[in-house]
Amino acid sequence: MDLLDAHLIPAVDGVAFGLLLFVVAAGLSLAFGTAGVLNLSHGTLYAIGAYTGAELSDGTWGGLALGLAAGTAAACVAGAGLSAATAPLARRGHLAQALLTFGLALIGGDLLIQLFGADELPVRVPEALDSSVMLLGHRYPAYRLCFIVMAVLLAAFGTWVLTRTRMGAAVRAAADDPQMLAATGRNPRAVHTGVLAAAGALAGAAGVLGAPIIGPGPGTSENVLMLSLVVVVLGGLRSLWATFFAAVAVGEVQTLGVSLVPDLAPYLLFAAMAAVLVLRSRFAEPATAHGPEGPAPDPVARLRGHLAGRLRRRPRGTPGTAEAAEASGTAEAPGTAEASGADRAAGTAGTDRAGAAPHGYGNRVPKWIGRLPGGTAWRQAAPLLVLLVVLISLPALLDAYSISLAGSALALGLLAVSVTILTGYAGLPTLGQTAPFAVGAYATANLADAGWTVGPVQIVLSALAAAVFSAVVGPAVIRARGTTVLMITLAIGELTGAVVNQLKSVTGGADGLVGFPATRALWGGEGMLEESELYNYALVVAVVAVSVTLLVLRSPAGKLLTGTRGAEARMRASGHPVGRYLLVAHICAGALAGVGGSLMVTVQQYLSPADVGFEIAAFALLAVVIGGTTSVIGALLGAGLIVATRDWVAGSWPGHGPLLLGVLFVATVYVLPRGLAGLRGGNDSGNGRSSGAPVPEDRPPSAPAPNPAGKVSP
Repeated sequence: MDLLDAHLIPAVDGVAFGLLLFVVAAGLSLAFGTAGVLNLSHGTLYAIGAYTGAELSDGTWGGLALGLAAGTAAACVAGAGLSAATAPLARRGHLAQALLTFGLALIGGDLLIQLFGADELPVRVPEALDSSVMLLGHRYPAYRLCFIVMAVLLAAFGTWVLTRTRMGAAVRAAADDPQMLAATGRNPRAVHTGVLAAAGALAGAAGVLGAPIIGPGPGTSENVLMLSLVVVVLGGLRSLWATFFAAVAVGEVQTLGVSLVPDLAPYLLFAAMAAVLVLRSRFAEPATAHGPEGPAPDPVARLRGHLAGRLRRRPRGTPGTAEAAEASGTAEAPGTAEASGADRAAGTAGTDRAGAAPHGYGNRVPKWIGRLPGGTAWRQAAPLLVLLVVLISLPALLDAYSISLAGSALALGLLAVSVTILTGYAGLPTLGQTAPFAVGAYATANLADAGWTVGPVQIVLSALAAAVFSAVVGPAVIRARGTTVLMITLAIGELTGAVVNQLKSVTGGADGLVGFPATRALWGGEGMLEESELYNYALVVAVVAVSVTLLVLRSPAGKLLTGTRGAEARMRASGHPVGRYLLVAHICAGALAGVGGSLMVTVQQYLSPADVGFEIAAFALLAVVIGGTTSVIGALLGAGLIVATRDWVAGSWPGHGPLLLGVLFVATVYVLPRGLAGLRGGNDSGNGRSSGAPVPEDRPPSAPAPNPAGKVSP
């Protein structure tokens, strides 16, 4: 009884906090499970309601009612607007939706700060609720008890609407069979808009009612979003009551867990999220079916057959035929057989970008380059050479601050290239590549502090540490696909962030690390302090790392990896160890991210948790989308554009960096659906698909594309 008495108040607080998360997560679950929208701006919808309610609160019942009506309506309108914003992306998968909604969250957060200020707003509740009541001998806030009752009633009402009303039946039909819903005379798009509007209204109402619990202020939207994602993952998308109990469990971990096991509390939530996702992916078998006609031939053989058919139609003596065959990514894999006539007739139906052109660039280059000795090689290397010349000339053109930004862009560029390997080549879209990036960064900082200041030693050891980390977490990632990969990697990244904040003896905690000795470029040299020296060092390391990456991606190993992404079921049927390929790719990408983290520490000479947080992971993924998901050069250019926008352009408009980055996110998703590589007209193996096309989502290669409502058509 003493233990229960000591922890009674935290336990009840956990119920109240969990029910607040339930109201928010119910809207997120509706948006994702029914409308098919991965909404990373859902926390901003909560913030809209919280700020509105706090602004209108005056300590009266009328002020509370007015704030509830205004906050709910504002978030409802924002949810309906989100439906219009995501409608053009219905067939592009959840990756584009995630980037768009994250950009909208950045824009909305900046606008809220401009309207309401950067300080946390006080919230005044009616006097009758601004008091305490006796609860088993303890005084407890009356408002929180009232909120618990309202949340339980809301759960019951929502369940009744979804299961017992025609409106709920229409919502379920929109998720399960939109064609049948349309046949009954209802517009699936209207239902889709209504669902997102209702999800926004739930978030807005939660913001108004929950403002006394999680007040409006900087970081509120991010915190609410992350916790809501955990609730949705734990509770699933099928039942509001499952979401209800998952939210209560999360609330108890956040409050009661802190008082019982404070050392473990920061890790419990995202560890549970990762465990649930991994278990679900373990029970879900990978796509291995090939339809009623039995197993299909190996995808590499299909590509070879398709290419052979094209070459037979091409006049003899055409320059660059052999080189084009090599560049198309159709190298023979061990154990493959010749393609049959049926395979040739099938064309590229099963390849799905398996033969992506190197670097994601097409063939639109001056004809005189193709006439040079080794013309194809020149054509492929020309973008790299131009970029290298520009990078070498930067120290002579820029001031010291801009040179420092260029060095940071190179470090972020290596992180983006590692994301390209996983997202574009392996088909594993990731939001957690900042985890090995952080391992490499903190390894370099601690090596320097211990006296190991030679750059090559730092690079090798940091890459090794990041590779070991990726090998440990890799089995939890490579089994899943699509959105599940995004969520698992997000959980890994957040767990790593929790470790960074808790392991102060190694990471410095929230204060970060600073004051360690400068890196020496080579043995016997002096520490590099000048911006130009640091930039030149970063450039040499980046050139070597990117060159090795390109050589591997253009090798037979790289082509097997793209074949795995494009036709995994056929690769498995051909006897290829797909899991081994993906694990090796995950380890190599982690090592490259570790090199990027090491460079970042060397260039900026300090390290903080913000340098390896969720925003950096989103920026790296955006850089990949800007460049084209299979373009190494594009990833580097995208990273440079992000750093320039965040630190250079925003310098002329102080305080609006998030707004500018949000606009960049939104513009990229709409204007560059295939990235910069798509502007060059690149395509893959003649199938008309750009190398910058989005990565397939949670469906096998043979599955139909999603319908406009975001669901798989029958």
